[in-house]
Amino acid sequence: MKWTPFPYTTDHSFDTAKLRRDWAHLHAGDCEPLPDSTEVLGAWLLFHRGDFHQAVEAGLAAGPAGITVANKAACVHANYLEPREKLRLERFMEAAERAQTQTAADPNNPNAWYLQAYALGRYSQGISVAKALAQGIGTRVKSALERSIALQPRHADAHIALASFHAEVIDKVGSLIGGMTYGASKETGLALYRKALELNPGSAIAMIEYANGLVMLEGDERLDEATHLYQRAADTKPMDALERLEVELAKAELAS
Repeated sequence: MKWTPFPYTTDHSFDTAKLRRDWAHLHAGDCEPLPDSTEVLGAWLLFHRGDFHQAVEAGLAAGPAGITVANKAACVHANYLEPREKLRLERFMEAAERAQTQTAADPNNPNAWYLQAYALGRYSQGISVAKALAQGIGTRVKSALERSIALQPRHADAHIALASFHAEVIDKVGSLIGGMTYGASKETGLALYRKALELNPGSAIAMIEYANGLVMLEGDERLDEATHLYQRAADTKPMDALERLEVELAKAELAS
């Protein structure tokens, strides 16, 4: 099946030298180390340019060291660009299964745990959070994110995802059941959002998810603050394809 292409102009000056130079900024959210492998670095270059399908293929072809970039590219494409729901869910589950295998082979890899949780979390939103919780997926997501943060305490993206877990659970099943059954807490969720922005203050997606979490956890009384966060996200200058997708998401939400 043909993958929906990245819909914005690609920066063709984005080469390996630029990727190396900007790596610390581009990976401030996930703390992924700069790869030693030329093949894996090439797959990441495809990812940052928005060539997500090619990044998946190149990452998988590079062997175990390329699984992280393959999974991230598959998840980003499914989340932002794939319009066919069946394919979206299939790709999230494929990425989750690859990441689960990766955690077994490399249990100290924080992004293996993070991407397993991210893929399962987005899959859960697709089938409904309540249904996913009933299937036990929520517990897997929470445990994987906590493991990721334990391995890499500066993993801002894992903080965002874990905060969103707390917010989604409370929003869907309430604070009492959410707390007793799934360990969800409003205070913990809000603290995790704040920590994510402290770790990666320029992150558009951290601002977007924090805005969503504020409304889920505290209602319309935080709507003005949430709107301000969306505006900050929309005003962010993107440095790669993923950041462009995040900025465009913020702009679309503000316009709706």
